[in-house]
Amino acid sequence: MKHTLLALLFLVSLTGCGPETTSIEEKYNGNLDKVTKIEILDGNTGESASTKDNEQIQAFINEIKDVKFIRDNDQSKRDGFNYSITFYQEDDQKFQFALNQIDDDYYYTNPDINPTIEDFFEGLK
Repeated sequence: MKHTLLALLFLVSLTGCGPETTSIEEKYNGNLDKVTKIEILDGNTGESASTKDNEQIQAFINEIKDVKFIRDNDQSKRDGFNYSITFYQEDDQKFQFALNQIDDDYYYTNPDINPTIEDFFEGLK
């Protein structure tokens, strides 16, 4: 019994050591199939682009929904962003994230989400 308890404690301590991960699908509070508009803002230029085309929206969501956002160990405040992405349902803003930030937490992604966002943004302009 004592060995079983020690083994259990050891396993619990190991599972808490890995980096915290999430995804857009996990963070989005709702059904991603109901997104009716996506807007992207380039934080470097201030330029924005958007689409209401359902095929484009769903293709983009399918491409990014499983990307893993891995919580960065460095959570110190940062200024600026490369791109900000906003999901809408009708006229209601439902979800917003940056390439390295969701809510108040900073992340890096695996795979790197930047090329996907950049390509989508360029295609919308």
